Amino acid sequence: MQKQLADLKPRIFTYVMAILFVGTTLTIAAQKKGSAPAPSTPSVFSQDKGKFTIQLDGKSVGHEEFELTPAGGGWLARSKTDITPPDAATSRITGDLTLQPDGAPISYDWTSQAEKTNGAHILFANGVAKITLQMQDARPFEQDMSFGSPLIAVLDNNLYYQYAVLARVYDWSKGGTQNFPVLVPQELTPGSIALGSAGPLSAGGKSYDGLRVASSDLEVLLYLDSNHRLMRLEVPSAKVAVIRD
Repeated sequence: MQKQLADLKPRIFTYVMAILFVGTTLTIAAQKKGSAPAPSTPSVFSQDKGKFTIQLDGKSVGHEEFELTPAGGGWLARSKTDITPPDAATSRITGDLTLQPDGAPISYDWTSQAEKTNGAHILFANGVAKITLQMQDARPFEQDMSFGSPLIAVLDNNLYYQYAVLARVYDWSKGGTQNFPVLVPQELTPGSIALGSAGPLSAGGKSYDGLRVASSDLEVLLYLDSNHRLMRLEVPSAKVAVIRD
């Protein structure tokens, strides 16, 4: 994540930032005919859908469409981003992230279409990510990564809605600084982040609850409404802003 975020401005169109879901593997509780339904697991999520405008130095460079919906016994966070750089071809990135009700990832699928089409399928279990990477014109590559905790933050390149998922996973009742292992799938990069309150923030004449996402060398600010929905994201040092339409 540090490499991705540190190089954000000069590489905005290839790896905008570590920041935002089809092959679903969900566990459904079996019920006997005529028996009472098993109680559902409380979830940190609620349904959401919308679009972000991505800005670099005040100029629009792309858009992201996103949706968060229930899926079986868990949730599906789906994003599609189109980035249009001034001096290169348009890139499209998609990501489908399936989640447990508490926010722990179950599976993740991403594709990136530019000059070449690449992608990967990832399964998560017991704090281990099993990655199958498929690069165009290359054999599939497999790798396992261990994180020591099932509650892993997936923050992939150009898929900013995954920060909205992260804001839901943050324990607001507990508050304070909370640390999470993180995976940047397109770069096969593990790391760690710290989440903490940024206090009240304002933009466009509106006030928001602020959440700070920090690595060792970069800071991302999340602007959240009263229901903790992501309305705006900023990386001040890279002059990047992501704004909900």
